[in-house]
Amino acid sequence: MKERQKKSKPQIAFLGAGNMAEAIIKGLISAELYTPETLLASDTSENRLNKLRETYKIETTHSNPEAVRKAKCVILGVKPHVTGAVLAEIRSELGEKLLISVAAGVPLIRLAAGLEREAQIIRAMPNAPSKVLTGATVLAPGKGVDEDHLKRALSIFNAIGKTWVLEESLLDAVTGLSGSGPAFAFMMIEALADGGVKEGLPRKIALALAAQTVLGSAKMVLETGEHPAQLKDFVASPGGTTISGIHHLEDANCRSAFMGAVSAAAKRSRELGEK
Repeated sequence: MKERQKKSKPQIAFLGAGNMAEAIIKGLISAELYTPETLLASDTSENRLNKLRETYKIETTHSNPEAVRKAKCVILGVKPHVTGAVLAEIRSELGEKLLISVAAGVPLIRLAAGLEREAQIIRAMPNAPSKVLTGATVLAPGKGVDEDHLKRALSIFNAIGKTWVLEESLLDAVTGLSGSGPAFAFMMIEALADGGVKEGLPRKIALALAAQTVLGSAKMVLETGEHPAQLKDFVASPGGTTISGIHHLEDANCRSAFMGAVSAAAKRSRELGEK
């Protein structure tokens, strides 16, 4: 049985109560890692705070400094353009507490500069499927992050999917692959469904078949540990239907298109991070 936080004092403060904060809150409570009493969220939007209070029974506030003061760990989830102002608000309250930033494109050096000192900071790059607790998150620890803080961060994001630790220099590539990747997968599902409709299937059934097929294929890769090429060969029998479809995809440069999409998204991520 997973260890559950017993203390009623807030353990984690969420600065910004948007979709990602809600996904993490949902995951932590569902996994029984934290009770609602140990989570606290701050935001300027009363509507967002009302939703979190009503749905998850957590404490909320409009004051970022108050949220930081009460908690032991802080998750920064505000829009990138307001991170500087929020960091200025909380710098005197943060102390040695762990700060985890999910603010897209804001590098560790800028976060540290906003606090005007070295701090325990981890950048996290979760993706959209975190909303259904099947996310892919990469953590990039800053200098001085100790093992206990990294373990805490891993436990938080493992509650909404799978988590890896990489150097910050690789986060643009992560953005291009797992950050933007869900949109590419959604396009693939839509296209597969359209193909089914073209061949006479009812749209609702075609979409369900396409989504379940992609879900099952991803699960096979993760659970068998076999290379996708081996699994592809398992499905594609000689002279059969699948190899005919694969031949068409190869003629259309499908692989090149997906590789190019990841590279284009990663390049844009680097551009945005330089602004």
